[in-house]
Amino acid sequence: MAGRFVGRLALAGLACVAYGTFVEARSFRVRRVTVPVLPAGAPRLRVLHVSDIHLAAYQKDRREFVAALAGLEPDLVVNTGDNIAHANALVPLLEAFGRLLDVPGVFAFGSNDYTASRLSNPLGYLASSTSRHGVHEDRELLPTEDLRAGLVSRAWRDVTGHRATFEVRGVRIEFRGTDDAHLHRDDYSLVAGPPAEGTDLALGVTHAPYARVLDAMAADRIPLAFAGHTHGGQVCVPGWGALTTNCDLPPAQAKGLSRYAAADHSMWLHVSAGVGSSPFAPYRFACPPEVTLLTLTPGRMAEAAQFG
Repeated sequence: MAGRFVGRLALAGLACVAYGTFVEARSFRVRRVTVPVLPAGAPRLRVLHVSDIHLAAYQKDRREFVAALAGLEPDLVVNTGDNIAHANALVPLLEAFGRLLDVPGVFAFGSNDYTASRLSNPLGYLASSTSRHGVHEDRELLPTEDLRAGLVSRAWRDVTGHRATFEVRGVRIEFRGTDDAHLHRDDYSLVAGPPAEGTDLALGVTHAPYARVLDAMAADRIPLAFAGHTHGGQVCVPGWGALTTNCDLPPAQAKGLSRYAAADHSMWLHVSAGVGSSPFAPYRFACPPEVTLLTLTPGRMAEAAQFG
């Protein structure tokens, strides 16, 4: 009896892995949320948040999903990193972005914009964080500077440790971003402080949503921050949610829109569950791949977004 039970359990596990690899990992979604952060009288703005594509050149379905995103007609694009899995995916990625690169946008890099993924025990994510200091020198280096050049070649700006300002439909928006906190490359002091005079809305951008970065953004009265990295937990328990975020963000905030509190300050936080995953862990369960279209509106939090 025991042997039969173990056998059935193993078959169920294999079925879940097969479903997660061949069905759910290709069930791309567009999440839609509304965030009340604009000043009174401002027009609504549509922001497309894309993260963790982890593109491999052979992933035609993923490329086609990304290529179709321009049809959402966003006013702004926010990319929170981990774009490619291998060096030969750079050109397919830029081709897939296509017309999105002509929309005002910003990006901040993650670890897989510097080095490629490699085979590892997926259960290790449950045991401990994979965070480390610096780029993984023992892994395949990715063409980071070519990626950066491709992304800034049209309308996007690099906020990996920088600020950038756009005026969109009469609204002056200032972005500030950090390098990847998962690699301890973040240095918030490079972008710290109040927004520039005349700013209507300040937004934060980072790849991995570590508390030290989010706390600093909240302390600077940033109304809304964007992050990725977590994959939404990637393998979740139905009715429960994520088991891990691979950082110090609570699993309950592994994906979607939430309020992030730090001391006596709070802000909106949007964490993308991401479009992809490592090619060595190509499955998802109870956590479909996604992008998010956020509609920014005037609202009760608008007074926190008025700086000028």
